[in-house]
Amino acid sequence: MVIKWTKDAGQQGFLIRGPWVLLVCLLAPAGAPMAVEELDSIVAVVNKDVIVQSELEHQISLVIPEIKARGTALPPRADLDRQVLERMILKRLQLQKAEELGIVIDDAVLTEAISKIAARNGMTLEELQAALESGGMSFDDFVEDTRLQLVTTRLQAQEVVKNIQVTDQEIDRFLERNSSRLIERTDVRLSHILVAVPEGSSPEVVKKAETKAKDLVGRLRAGADFAQVAIRFSDGRQALEGGDLGWFPIGQVPSLAQEPARTLAKGEVSEPLRSPSGYHIIKLTDLKGSAPEMVTQTNARHILIRTNEIVSDDDAKTRLKQLRMRILGGDDFATLARSHSDDTGSALKGGDLGWINPGDTVPEFEKAMSTLQPGQISEPFKSPFGWHIIQVVERRTQDTTDEVMRLKAREAVRARKADEAIELWLRQIREEAYVEVRLPSAEDEKGEE
Repeated sequence: MVIKWTKDAGQQGFLIRGPWVLLVCLLAPAGAPMAVEELDSIVAVVNKDVIVQSELEHQISLVIPEIKARGTALPPRADLDRQVLERMILKRLQLQKAEELGIVIDDAVLTEAISKIAARNGMTLEELQAALESGGMSFDDFVEDTRLQLVTTRLQAQEVVKNIQVTDQEIDRFLERNSSRLIERTDVRLSHILVAVPEGSSPEVVKKAETKAKDLVGRLRAGADFAQVAIRFSDGRQALEGGDLGWFPIGQVPSLAQEPARTLAKGEVSEPLRSPSGYHIIKLTDLKGSAPEMVTQTNARHILIRTNEIVSDDDAKTRLKQLRMRILGGDDFATLARSHSDDTGSALKGGDLGWINPGDTVPEFEKAMSTLQPGQISEPFKSPFGWHIIQVVERRTQDTTDEVMRLKAREAVRARKADEAIELWLRQIREEAYVEVRLPSAEDEKGEE
């Protein structure tokens, strides 16, 4: 006789997670023989949920090809297990929180996201599926992974990103240091220092050259003149020209310098770059290019209804539909916004949001707003802030490079702050959760040997 069961604190004999039957340990009827069969073991407990070995093995099978594709050596298996399991724990915690908040990705949104992924890769959905499966990845796994990514992105937007503010002072500081990063580069002027490493050199010689190159980078970043350093120390052919390599169209930059040419700010120097001939230091001396000059701005106003324990999604949607009908029937939008909108800041101004640049609002709001012509009112829609209706008042195209640069700077600063805030938030939810990892420790593995 084989009896299959699961175990959790004080709940022997009850199934924790539907399809996973874990251990066998119920008493058989008197006199009946009993066999114990271990079908799957728990590798982590995450609050009231579990992660089992088969799930971990599946995720590792997806990660290993990615590591190999990057040309990176696989870490020891114990380290790989630990890293993959930690990623799974963080994902499981986010999914639990998303479930608590009622965040769901419907099939229409999922299909649209996958179609966009296919389009970005120049494929149809059928071609994307064939490409994934030829690479050894199940299309069903890809679809489910995409759904989970959409859930976590929406969760992070609602819990973290919506609270991020970018000040004018932060934009000014970013532009002082990084304005050249925002320009679409057409040509670059590069300078170069080579610390040569003769072919067949010993590890000691190679290490000495690397140390010298790092020392030169330190001097340059401390303010030393690049041309003078190149004349004194470079083994390159252009040493006497101060290391100046001249101008290159961005598509003709030597392969070693392509990454610095695209990412360095004007005047910056790279870390030492290794090649068979030695260690190279690249400076982006100058660049040519053009920043986008045209931006379309939208003047809009909205009414927001937030959901809570009393106001459900259906309630909010119904109220906004009624308000929309009243406006279409002749009622004044501004008057209704002052009386009904939960966005107190804009409600005082009749729902007016002023002139909005691309990227100023959350994606759901921007998408709904972009479909409207001046004077039109949207159907009710949901964003991380609640339910809205929008009216587009006016649109204009601004031919202002400075404004576009500030917009791009705002996006860059916001993205950096979002990354930092999400990382901190993930650590917080990890620390606040009950997590028990049941992977064998290194000592256990050694003892088993």
